[in-house]
Amino acid sequence: MVMPCPIVTDVSEAAPPSADTLAYSFTLPAGAASCRVARVATRAVLKVHGLEGLTDAAVQVVSELAACACRFTPGEDMYVSLRYREDALRVILYDGHPRHHHPRVAEACEVRRRAALRVLGCVVRACEGEWGFGEGREPGGGTRMWAVLPGCGARGW
Repeated sequence: MVMPCPIVTDVSEAAPPSADTLAYSFTLPAGAASCRVARVATRAVLKVHGLEGLTDAAVQVVSELAACACRFTPGEDMYVSLRYREDALRVILYDGHPRHHHPRVAEACEVRRRAALRVLGCVVRACEGEWGFGEGREPGGGTRMWAVLPGCGARGW
């Protein structure tokens, strides 16, 4: 017996998005235009979920992470994840820059990345959040950068 796929015709009964349902991820090419796309997408997501008060801090954080990815892996893909849980926005960005095996090269690269993220660090500290970066957990390697913006701190930024 063949069953047809169900088709929902009345979407007006669907629950509107709430802060608790904010969970988005997207992949962009690591290029200058993608930084703008990441900012616009972040603004739209926060607005739809009623979190406009986080917009300024969140957009700055996403912009800094995306710009860093573009500097370290131009032309490759970057993966952005936005999640809101327990009154905090979690932003994760993966880029394709691999971990260096030589200790001095790895240390120099880490210093460069930390310097590239100094504005991000200022924003996150002002919001009383946390941030960092390290080796990506994906099979292809790369670098995982992240920031946690507590709602109360980000709203006051």
